[in-house]
Amino acid sequence: MDFLKRAVTWWNGQTLNTQLWTARNGVKVGEDDQGNVYYETRDKKRRWVIFNGEAEASRVPPEWHGWLHHSWNEPPTKAPLKHKAWEKPHQENLTGTPAAYAPAGSLRQAAPVARTDYEAWQPE
Repeated sequence: MDFLKRAVTWWNGQTLNTQLWTARNGVKVGEDDQGNVYYETRDKKRRWVIFNGEAEASRVPPEWHGWLHHSWNEPPTKAPLKHKAWEKPHQENLTGTPAAYAPAGSLRQAAPVARTDYEAWQPE
């Protein structure tokens, strides 16, 4: 079953075709703290990531995102970005997950707050 799933799905990790192409043409450049592995071709023209788990683009940290999109030539393993003290650590997009932001008064809150700032209209 795992073989069939890897042959036809891409969102649960790399497919067999991607794995074969990476083995033949890819040079491993580095890995991030989430376990995503980054590759490029020997001629340095193509770059890609093999996700560790779900294929979600927002899981790519900013330093690797810049390298993947050719914003800079050196990968973060050779030329790490300098982070400011006020910068928060990278976090993937949590929209659609239980950890997504829900403001006060949202229906997603465990116990909705009673609203006193307006009065609902009632037809007469």
